[in-house]
Amino acid sequence: MLYTVTRDGWIERMHRNGSWEHWVLIGGPSLLGIATSLTGAILVCNAEKGLLKVRDEEVTILASQVTNGTRIRFADEAIETSDGTIYFTDASSKFGFDNWILDFLEARPNGRLLKYDPSTKTTSEVLPDLYFPNGVAVSEGEDYLVVCETWRMRCLKHWLKGEENGKTEVFVDDLPGYPDNINLAPDGSFWISLIQIKVPAFGLISQSPTAKRILASFPTLVQMLKPRGAMVVNVGADGKIRRYFDDSDGKVISFVTSAVEFEGNLFLGSLDNNFVGKLLLK
Repeated sequence: MLYTVTRDGWIERMHRNGSWEHWVLIGGPSLLGIATSLTGAILVCNAEKGLLKVRDEEVTILASQVTNGTRIRFADEAIETSDGTIYFTDASSKFGFDNWILDFLEARPNGRLLKYDPSTKTTSEVLPDLYFPNGVAVSEGEDYLVVCETWRMRCLKHWLKGEENGKTEVFVDDLPGYPDNINLAPDGSFWISLIQIKVPAFGLISQSPTAKRILASFPTLVQMLKPRGAMVVNVGADGKIRRYFDDSDGKVISFVTSAVEFEGNLFLGSLDNNFVGKLLLK
């Protein structure tokens, strides 16, 4: 079964016969990352409310603040490991969901990677000072996490086991666009969706205080500047790009936020489109 969330606050699920079902209504426009739990529950990141768990159509808030007392302002994406620990991103501890453009314009490390411990029901910081951390995935052997730093167009590797346990390094750098979510593929590689292909205009904006002030006052101008293209890249466990798919003009799909491989197909989510894309992998 395939699950997705929508802008009108629903968790939708697709059955094997291709039919869609309105499953659970959470409400609000700020539902972002979604993941399955080993217990059969569904984990949902609600940017405004925090980390949620949905089981038997009952919604529970697992985490809305960190043990140090700080609020989770922008819950974005989550993944669960085999011991029940949930790692999830707080994309910006300064700007909320409705003001994400301000985080982009400020270009400061306002985000963090968090960890929810189900045994103590507490949430702690794993990695602070990240540049809009978005997607997070765990490796096939659960020896490391990969976290996407959207504004830096790169992904980090954070070790969970072995001699490097606790250390962080660059996993893949200089991506051809801004990474959103990342998902583990059946072969141990990763699918990374790029919400925006790299464009010179964005680089110029980052160097111009005047342009930043204008866009902060008129954020809809950002929509006019960004091209409608879409791209997903497949990155091996060695951090090297193996292949990619793109719709450079956005004729079929644009602003792709997630890519999940299942039974030989790649399912694509988007914030701009009213459908889930499906790409046959060969």
